[in-house]
Amino acid sequence: MKNTTSAINTLGNTTLSVGELGFGCAPLGNLYRAISNQQAKNTLEAAWNSGIRLFDTAPHYGQGLSERRLGDLLRQKQDQGYVLSTKVGRLLRPAGYRAQRHGFHSPMPFDSHYDYSYDGIMRSFEHSLQRLGLDRIDVLLIHDLGQATHGAHHRQHFHTCMTSGYKALDALRRDGRIKAIGMGVNEYQVCEAAMAHGEFDCFLLAGRYTLLEQGALTSFLPKCVERNSAVIIGGPFNSGILASGTQTNAAPNYNYQPAPAEVIQSVERIEAVCRHFQVPLPAAALQFPLAHPAVCSVIPGMCSAEQIQQSIDLLSYTIPGEFWAELKSCGAIGEFAPVPGEKLRCG
Repeated sequence: MKNTTSAINTLGNTTLSVGELGFGCAPLGNLYRAISNQQAKNTLEAAWNSGIRLFDTAPHYGQGLSERRLGDLLRQKQDQGYVLSTKVGRLLRPAGYRAQRHGFHSPMPFDSHYDYSYDGIMRSFEHSLQRLGLDRIDVLLIHDLGQATHGAHHRQHFHTCMTSGYKALDALRRDGRIKAIGMGVNEYQVCEAAMAHGEFDCFLLAGRYTLLEQGALTSFLPKCVERNSAVIIGGPFNSGILASGTQTNAAPNYNYQPAPAEVIQSVERIEAVCRHFQVPLPAAALQFPLAHPAVCSVIPGMCSAEQIQQSIDLLSYTIPGEFWAELKSCGAIGEFAPVPGEKLRCG
């Protein structure tokens, strides 16, 4: 397999180093479809052999299945320079077997329950170590805080997390049991709000800074640069539409559901520029967020060796500067959005 040649970046103010391409482990939890243990193993080994060293998982992914599968690989790679992140905010409890939970076709007989308290964070950390079968986790991320996830309960969960759960994360960091703390969410607004309550090393932001969406440019990303808080971009394809495009047999997905008409129109405008410059849409989508000085890594979901190689090829695809200029000229991306070739690294 072709090795990655992407830059290595420092994760905020920490001593951790990550490549521009990381591995998002939600597919290892059988997200939307089941994969075999052998396929999961082969995919992880392909990622490792390609040079990928950043692995992000969560108890929620397959109700523990993703952590178990990832731990089986990393247990053989101790002291070989990987960076492991997992998440807190949910605890798993026995719930009997069901064919599907929360989009995961997992055989694990558990269900998750929100707990952002000090004790909940500490228990989640210990439980993850046991599922992983490892003695260390590098990064702990608060999972899925936000209005879109919790609705009327968001304010209560946010208050609990900032006044109680954050203290657990900070204690684990000060004791050296973890090296970095952050948030793994789908809303940049909650990350920005959390900055007023603590010092966060990094944020994993899914789907909210992409070729299609740049609302985070206004104030959140500048604050990250100011504080040297690194940003990892998840969901760079907005759950599908920036990978498949609009000309597909099935309805293109956006935010894990069929894309609305206005989103399809926005992507069609980007596709027209891609056709003119003969640039693959997913190559532009994967490279675009990395141009921002706060962004250190992008982690698309991958569940096969072929998809890993495709991501590597897309990341290294040569895109002319005129392409990005045309996207700005036609209003497809923001006028002040950093684009590849303009980036000044921070950290």
